Amino acid sequence: MDSSPRFSPCLSWKRIVCIFSLPFILSGLAPSIKYKEYLVSGEARPQLPQSSRFNWSHLTPLELKNRSMGLQTESIAGSNPYFTLGGHKFLIFGGSIHYFRVPRAYWRDRLLKLKACGFNTVTTYVPWNLHEPQRGTFDFSGNLDLEAFVLMAAEIGLWVILRPGPYICGEIDLGGLPSWLLQDPKLRLRTTDNGFVEAVDQYFDHLMARVVPLQYHQGGPIIAVQVENEYGSFNKDKDYMLYLQKALLKRGIVELLLTSDSENEVLRGSIKGVLATINMNTFQENAIKSLYKIQRNKPIMIMEYWVGWFDTWGSSEHRVTNADDVEKTVSEFIKFEISFNVYMFHGGTNFGFINGAINFENHRGVVTSYDYDAVLTEAGDYTNKYFKLRKLFGSILAFPLPPLPEITLKAVYPAVRPSLYLPLWDVLKYLNEPVISNKPVNMENLPINNGNGQSYGFILYETPICSGGELHADVQDTAQVGVSSFSMEVFLNETSIGMLSDGNQNLNIPEVRECQLLRVLVENQGRVNFSWKIQDQRKGLTGSITINNIPVEGYTIYSLEMKMNFFERLRSATWRPVPNSYLGPAFYLGTLKAGSSPKDTFLRLLNWNCGFVFINGHNLGRYWYIGPQETLYLPGAWLHPEDNEIILFEKSKSGSYIQTMDGPML
Repeated sequence: MDSSPRFSPCLSWKRIVCIFSLPFILSGLAPSIKYKEYLVSGEARPQLPQSSRFNWSHLTPLELKNRSMGLQTESIAGSNPYFTLGGHKFLIFGGSIHYFRVPRAYWRDRLLKLKACGFNTVTTYVPWNLHEPQRGTFDFSGNLDLEAFVLMAAEIGLWVILRPGPYICGEIDLGGLPSWLLQDPKLRLRTTDNGFVEAVDQYFDHLMARVVPLQYHQGGPIIAVQVENEYGSFNKDKDYMLYLQKALLKRGIVELLLTSDSENEVLRGSIKGVLATINMNTFQENAIKSLYKIQRNKPIMIMEYWVGWFDTWGSSEHRVTNADDVEKTVSEFIKFEISFNVYMFHGGTNFGFINGAINFENHRGVVTSYDYDAVLTEAGDYTNKYFKLRKLFGSILAFPLPPLPEITLKAVYPAVRPSLYLPLWDVLKYLNEPVISNKPVNMENLPINNGNGQSYGFILYETPICSGGELHADVQDTAQVGVSSFSMEVFLNETSIGMLSDGNQNLNIPEVRECQLLRVLVENQGRVNFSWKIQDQRKGLTGSITINNIPVEGYTIYSLEMKMNFFERLRSATWRPVPNSYLGPAFYLGTLKAGSSPKDTFLRLLNWNCGFVFINGHNLGRYWYIGPQETLYLPGAWLHPEDNEIILFEKSKSGSYIQTMDGPML
């Protein structure tokens, strides 16, 4: 883990990468459609004349040497307020790509496709929980190399709007906040609580030292920075947003600051002197009117135009939106000279355990795929939305768009039938040293990882019992409504005797003739990423286990984080031949033969129940028979030529084959 900034703030960024100029200048031929009058009067929508074209071809990134004038807002009598960049009138055509959800080997492909579609800006969140997994230990390597992503965007000719949080939502675990913040039950998240802002300050000290040299004024591509995210929906501390604004400024952020909220919450989430933007899923006149009334002399910016939506486990089907509606909405934005950001241009994947969850009535984990019905698919393929937007942008630009990057080839490989397996109970000796405790300890408070607890995965509690009766347990995480798979399974020795959740905390333990080992396996199915419920997202057993109201004491607690070094240790284990059928949690080992030139593929796990797939140590994410997602995306960049190790951790029962497909089933 790299804990030092790659670039010194005083080092000229121009020496590191070529300077790239602004990509969007509105030519004098473009009409000024006055949304001010329209929004007030309600007159019929004006049409953009076909002869109008936007032209910035004479200003290329390499030609823009003077960086004295960054992204600014202007308001002149008789015209709409507008953005300027480098002193030129400017519209933001943004698209969201989250670098941490895309294999690094594919960053360039996705960014080139963004540019070829006609966009001029990429936006991305920055996930605190992934970058600071332990207090004071930072990771900006590999797939988390934020600077490399930003530099690549600049190289391709894209500007960057950075959304560094500290809270980001983004359907990621705990909204991007580190789980170690939950160790202190009195600490109030997203407030000026001392414990929280001290942690934010330490994180920002490190993060902003990396970000500052990448700003527009220092020759970089970052033209704006967002303060937190959708705070109007949380709104627990009137001083919090102002604190974050000052935290950014004093660490050297000089580019335009903005906030992002829904229509009804923009007032509560905005900061005086900071540009307020709104989020929406279609052209909403009332929302735009509301924003205009709040800041009459500022241009309208749609920070999140939702072109799709995410899925949760147990939903009836994959959520999709109409491509014609997307084209129509973007056309409306352009007619009114409204800057916008498409969320998502490319969604990517919730690899590993990073998925978040919602909990409005019941806990529902976000699925592994973050396809989002976006402009590019989860695997980076073109969609009808892409071609419609490219045609639209091509019709309003005075120069040809870049050629389309080649499609990413897919492959179907021979089905894999795992030949070896290890029951969970045989694996315990390959885990790190267990925690011995008189009482249960939740994940976040386990004394592991240098005192930072456990963030993701599973946790196993073992304790001897010598009598049966009514068991009660305080557990965090809930089963999906109407399905049979829960987040917590209870065993006597190696036999399952039932399931528990925070909605079903009681279980009858049969009478035992002699003392037995009570085992409780709990899965973190994703911490809630939205609403005030983020405050109470501790996972595992969050209280005592009782049998007939008598507390059970004396626990051996195993942390199953399933990190790369764990699988390295498993290679020395004595694996068993897979039986015809096996009930219970176990690891299954097989070989995927990818040939001499590996390509992307999709795994389908028919007859398996619920678990995770690891390919050459990479965690592809959760599979679950309840759907709607039926396949897991496997990037060809993570495959080796010929043989590839594939390990399943299956929670319930053995399946048969692991199939591959050349397309997804979402």
